[in-house]
Amino acid sequence: MKRENQRTHTMKEQHIGMIGCGVMGRNLALNMERHGFSVAMYDLDQKKVRQYLDGPAAGKNIIGAASLEDLADKLRKPRRIMMMVPAGRAVDDCIQSLLPHLEKEDILMDGGNSHFPDTTRRTRELEARGLRYIGVGVSGGEEGALLGPSMMPAGSPAAWPDVKPIFQAICAKTEAGEPCCDWVGEDGAGHFVKMVHNGIEYGDMQLICEAYQFLKEGLGMTNAEMHQVFAQWQEGELNSYLIEITRDILAYKDAGGNEVLDLILDTAGQKGTGKWTVIAALDQGQALTLIGEAVFARCLSAIKEERVEASKILKSPAGRFEGNRDAMVNDLRRALYASKIISYTQGYQLLRSAAETYGWHLNYGGIALIWRGGCIIRSVFLGKIKEAFDQNPQLHCLLTAPFFREAVTSAQESWRRVVMTAVRLGVPMPATSSALAYYDGYRSARLPANLLQAQRDYFGAHTYERVDRPRGQFFHTQWVQAGRSLES
Repeated sequence: MKRENQRTHTMKEQHIGMIGCGVMGRNLALNMERHGFSVAMYDLDQKKVRQYLDGPAAGKNIIGAASLEDLADKLRKPRRIMMMVPAGRAVDDCIQSLLPHLEKEDILMDGGNSHFPDTTRRTRELEARGLRYIGVGVSGGEEGALLGPSMMPAGSPAAWPDVKPIFQAICAKTEAGEPCCDWVGEDGAGHFVKMVHNGIEYGDMQLICEAYQFLKEGLGMTNAEMHQVFAQWQEGELNSYLIEITRDILAYKDAGGNEVLDLILDTAGQKGTGKWTVIAALDQGQALTLIGEAVFARCLSAIKEERVEASKILKSPAGRFEGNRDAMVNDLRRALYASKIISYTQGYQLLRSAAETYGWHLNYGGIALIWRGGCIIRSVFLGKIKEAFDQNPQLHCLLTAPFFREAVTSAQESWRRVVMTAVRLGVPMPATSSALAYYDGYRSARLPANLLQAQRDYFGAHTYERVDRPRGQFFHTQWVQAGRSLES
């Protein structure tokens, strides 16, 4: 009865509606309420809502809604409704069910991992109806949702002033108190930036996993020894959330004294955002090689049974590491740092290319600030990216910024020693070696693509440009000499 009285009292007064009583929706609602914003909660499964109101939300200014119509009736106008439902058809179904209960200027927000083309389409469709729409990239998992996520909103610019106070209150903050949330850009830009964030996350995780395997199999370290290595790395330029949790994982033992990491099956899962990032890079013609290798490494891990059989018949190198282990650990730290720079370089190249294609006005330094706290890839490293774009907003490539140029140059010899050692010992490091290959390719004034173009022209008359003629002029050569058959 008490809850019914609360519902009557707060009717039409709630600041925001939340659809989806899963972990993320529940925690975001608690976060909002803690910062002074009242919430109306709806879920198709009304049992979840009742349990939530009787549990974590008990005594708080969070009320339940029995239907979408009821939800709309409980909100202040213009209505602000956030959907935390699975990406894809569920979002479209939710929107269609809501439309009869909305009025012009109401705001719909999608906080799931939607594919950015869907967000672009939805933004345009709802704007045509006089509504406002925001696709919000949300990073930080359930803990971030509760305590402060990184948030990447984009869509209808006119909606931002109405949701900015809520989002910037609940998001993570930098050490200087800056909110890790700001307006990203038009239509699907927010979900695109979140997608690239996830791609970089794939890359960071793979690089760390390769360092772990190098330490374990290449240098013969125990989990306890590796824990100490990662603890030291966390104090330096590699300081980040992912290094921190890796340190903790390596030290964790269960009640029986077992090192849990060694009991986990080596098959990695993925939800698709890394794959989307790679596909977007292919569409944009960007060399997102490191993140691509990270995605493919997960695919390779999934064929566990095949790998086990192959390990019985395919031989590994016989050599063992016999050098200075401490020096090699230091080399590995520098190689990991340099590879991380490449990962972000490629991610930002993709952001810039997409912005040109889709007409987005992205604030690249601002994106780094958004990622400084709350999200999975948060690290001190991101502050340097923001500084680079603050100094040169037109920066085309992170590698050419003074700080990153010097960092990669100084790490280069260590980087090469690690890759050569890994190859000699048979320790796979696809992302790390791919990062080095990208660096060598990007710094090359001339690549062997001249031969590639000659081959294409030979078999397909695809033509080519010449170094001694202006760009834009194309030529074709009759490569087959008189009397000689192509089928020879």
